[in-house]
Amino acid sequence: MGGRGEVMRRAMPYLTMITLQFSDAGKNILSKASLGSGMSQYVLVVYSHAFATLSIAPLAFIVERPVMDQIFYYAGLKHTSATFSSTMSSITPAMTFVVAVLTRMEKVEPKKVIYQAKVVGTLVTVAGAMLMALYKGPPVELVWSKHAHSLGSNSPAATDSSSNNWFIGSGFHILATLASASQSLLRV
Repeated sequence: MGGRGEVMRRAMPYLTMITLQFSDAGKNILSKASLGSGMSQYVLVVYSHAFATLSIAPLAFIVERPVMDQIFYYAGLKHTSATFSSTMSSITPAMTFVVAVLTRMEKVEPKKVIYQAKVVGTLVTVAGAMLMALYKGPPVELVWSKHAHSLGSNSPAATDSSSNNWFIGSGFHILATLASASQSLLRV
């Protein structure tokens, strides 16, 4: 008769992942706004770690989390957009699989369906990330973005993100993804 409790128990991983995705998107938007207003990516890393320490201090003693991937991530975010940064973050599992294959931590046997699925999943993930990163749709004007453009339109931090060096930003994002993938594999 524990039907409702059983449903919640089964739904919890999905609800947790949805919550994680929304919080990650919010973090990207706030980080891009901070970087756009002139904050250094190094200061942003310090602030994010201070917030994390205050909000989840009990877990800080259990989980050690190096910051190298975050430094690369914020350096990349400074030169690209929040959309591009989110897209690059989403390929971390695919990059982890590629690094595991290259370091021979994972074997790929092409005749087995499970490995075919992993390879196809990796290719679809990377193709989707490339599509999201390269597609330039119409800009979405939000209330606070109109206000920010009118206030700081002459400042160098408020310039259009297409004038930033996307090549360097992309390189930083690739390094962040590789660092994150390597961290995941080193924990195994």
